[in-house]
Amino acid sequence: MNNHIENKIRSFDGTEIFYAKDMVENPRAIVLIVHGLCEHLGRYDYLTNKLNSFQYTVYRFDNRGHGRSGGERGYLEKFSDFLEDANVIVDLAKEENKKCPIFMLGHSMGGLITAAYGIKYENKLNGQMLSGAALLELPIFEDLKKDNHFEKYPREKSPNGLSHLICRDEEVVKAYDEDPLVLKETNIKLLGEAFINGAAWVKEGVKGYTYPCLIMHGEDDKIVPLDCSKWFFNYSSSKDKTLKIYEECYHEILNEKEEKEEVIEDIQEWIEERI
Repeated sequence: MNNHIENKIRSFDGTEIFYAKDMVENPRAIVLIVHGLCEHLGRYDYLTNKLNSFQYTVYRFDNRGHGRSGGERGYLEKFSDFLEDANVIVDLAKEENKKCPIFMLGHSMGGLITAAYGIKYENKLNGQMLSGAALLELPIFEDLKKDNHFEKYPREKSPNGLSHLICRDEEVVKAYDEDPLVLKETNIKLLGEAFINGAAWVKEGVKGYTYPCLIMHGEDDKIVPLDCSKWFFNYSSSKDKTLKIYEECYHEILNEKEEKEEVIEDIQEWIEERI
């Protein structure tokens, strides 16, 4: 029986971060989930329940400007703000679960945040898992760089128009489109800070990345190219890294009807070998 608690915590600059924790008795590990662009922690209910069934306690939070967290909707002042928000939750999890191994799992933009966090904070976790992580500059955001466009027009809007590419399961796409907490648009400052400045930050620091790492990607991901995960696998300095590619899967491998159980099983096996 898990115990579900929702709360808010103040980040370094006073921004309120909404988080949830699903606790099990005598947890064997803690998994901290970092969601992607435009989404929120509620999209990880299924995964959380599965992780609880493996005797893992799960912490999740909404990135600033997303879900039920504070901050201007779909806006980000600087990429490092995301890392500091994640760190507040890591510190909370560590404080509440002394001596329990902690793993961070990030999807898409959350994978970018996770990898960048791993570069900045080398000794706070026991390992990381990346799902469809946007670790290199994405071609779709190339124009934002020209003449510092996203700096000059920070609040220019960009519609969230890629839902049909997240997953092959039409029910998942429909639920995403109808979800009131999924952002329908973002400010281009957020896109530039994350996918240009954040990606540059990871590229510069990739050699300093040393965490045990499970890197996962859908072979047919049409939002974040598979090359992002291959690049990170090849260039990070981790001595314990695994790359898993899921055939025919789109971007959200954790939501694909046929394959999600296999992905979750791989996550469990990987964690079990490291606790």
